[in-house]
Amino acid sequence: MITTHGGRPRPRPPSSVAAMDELQPPRRGGPPWRSGARSRTAAGLPWVSTAVLLVFVMVGTGFAEEGQGRRPLDLAARLLLLVAVGVLLLRRRRPVVAVATTCAATLVHLAAGYPYGPVFVAVAVGCFSAIVTGHREAAWWSLGGLWAGHVLVSHWLYRWLPPDGDRAVPWTQQGFITAWVVAVVAAAELLRVRREQWAAARAEREAAERRRADEERLRMARELHDVLAHSVSVINVQAGVGLALLDSDPEQARTALTTIKGASKEALDEVRQVLANLRTPGDAPTSPAPGLDRLPELVEQAAAAGLTVTVGSEGAPAAVPPGAGLAAFRIVQEALTNVVRHSGSRTAEVHIGYGSGRLRLRIDDAGPATGGDAGGSGNGLVGMRERAAALGGTIEAGPRPDGGFRVLAELPFTGPDRDRRPPEPPEETT
Repeated sequence: MITTHGGRPRPRPPSSVAAMDELQPPRRGGPPWRSGARSRTAAGLPWVSTAVLLVFVMVGTGFAEEGQGRRPLDLAARLLLLVAVGVLLLRRRRPVVAVATTCAATLVHLAAGYPYGPVFVAVAVGCFSAIVTGHREAAWWSLGGLWAGHVLVSHWLYRWLPPDGDRAVPWTQQGFITAWVVAVVAAAELLRVRREQWAAARAEREAAERRRADEERLRMARELHDVLAHSVSVINVQAGVGLALLDSDPEQARTALTTIKGASKEALDEVRQVLANLRTPGDAPTSPAPGLDRLPELVEQAAAAGLTVTVGSEGAPAAVPPGAGLAAFRIVQEALTNVVRHSGSRTAEVHIGYGSGRLRLRIDDAGPATGGDAGGSGNGLVGMRERAAALGGTIEAGPRPDGGFRVLAELPFTGPDRDRRPPEPPEETT
């Protein structure tokens, strides 16, 4: 068995860098008044696009009527085109009404003998709007009704409808119209599927951001708990010693107060570092993460609290990645803190085993427990288990058959940094 003592300065805990960026609200480009204008436009009616479409349909139909041999455009035809396009103002708020009215007005326009033209563009816009907003059946029924009505008019009812002397529409033209209907439906369905995929991807990104933020908050909570629980436990023990010896042994009481001052200063420095990471995200870490190379400091702090710690090791010391080193350090720290707070024993043993890609920790105390929560309870043991689970390791904590308490931890790690030297084993003392 070997006992370690050291006076190395305690570095501060690691800062949160990239992970804390996830805690910030998402930033949108552009000045704030532009986003407000976009939201107001989206919530209102699409006046501009509908007006452009109306002009296109009116002018385009005037050019398209030449050479068709159908009724010339008159006031009634213009009114039907106005209804077919104007109702698209409601395509966002009432997409079913918009597509049904557009298809009905277009069918009446064609049945009345007026010329073919870009009014079918209005039908496509109404169909797209209905399908992408989830009203697929309404779009299909409206478009199907338009197609069936056109077949009925152009191949049977044309004899009794204007213009006089009209003939049946060639089946080649009917096939073109059928292909156009199928193309409109297929394109609208494709757009709907893509929008659903984009929405799902956006929801997944937002969920991942929330998950990373929650994980970072949990990591911060563990860091604060480990720092405060350890330091406050030392302060509590030394305060009790100082009060007990204040009159009988002033020098020993002074030593206890000095220990309290040092422990409280270290705790404040570490808490300030953690909180500074919350206030100033994006800054580089100001100190490396604590690891097993700082184990002598834990032994020294435990000795100041009246706990004698012996440290042993097995196997050749290996280079431990920072994540595994931090987890091992915090697990040992929490286990020793629980011995100080919850055990009547004034001795503890820490054993470190180096294996192939694995680190094994064992912390024992002889007991007995000073209360019903032997070994600690609440966030301490939970935090140790979370740290081990984050690395794919395990934690076992419970009373020993001889009345003491034992914490067993196994932490796997892979691919340690090659340029990181393994920690030197503690100096042996008798």
